[in-house]
Amino acid sequence: MSSSPPTANKVLSSLTRRDPQPTAQVASPYAGVRVRRGESTDLDELLKLEERTFDSDRLSRAQYRRHLDSESAQVLVASAPHNHFLGAAVLLFRKRSAVARVYSLATQPQARHQGVGTALLQAAERAARRRGCRALRLEVQVDNAQAIKLYEHLGFERIGGHTRYYENGADAWRYEKLLA
Repeated sequence: MSSSPPTANKVLSSLTRRDPQPTAQVASPYAGVRVRRGESTDLDELLKLEERTFDSDRLSRAQYRRHLDSESAQVLVASAPHNHFLGAAVLLFRKRSAVARVYSLATQPQARHQGVGTALLQAAERAARRRGCRALRLEVQVDNAQAIKLYEHLGFERIGGHTRYYENGADAWRYEKLLA
């Protein structure tokens, strides 16, 4: 897999396991959606979500395992009552950097337009702030109008682009949100 993000609307992150801040469950105002830190027991559901969501640039089992156990990544999982798996995000952090990156954001097809992406991105912002980050960045496929609309609605601004960024040859826009 290339070093580019898995797909246009992939976005995710996680706090380190040593983070002193509580990270268990974060309530969301969106339709009973709860966002929590991903665990190894989520691995099968995360892989199913990859298959349902992305045609290319998918995260592998090994990549998810690394992200789940890494101090420089955080996997966030959105669920509803009764553990209904709705979506996930992967956040990446770099040492001595004030910028966090939403590497992947995915929601179940039936859960779109129900606040799941918003809840995941807001949780990603909180995680980034707790890590001392001043900005959150992501890439999105230029033809992913739904994701672009969501990002712009949440205050992300386009800051550039990449030609032939994705595995399928598609171009990407780069977005950033400054964190207050």
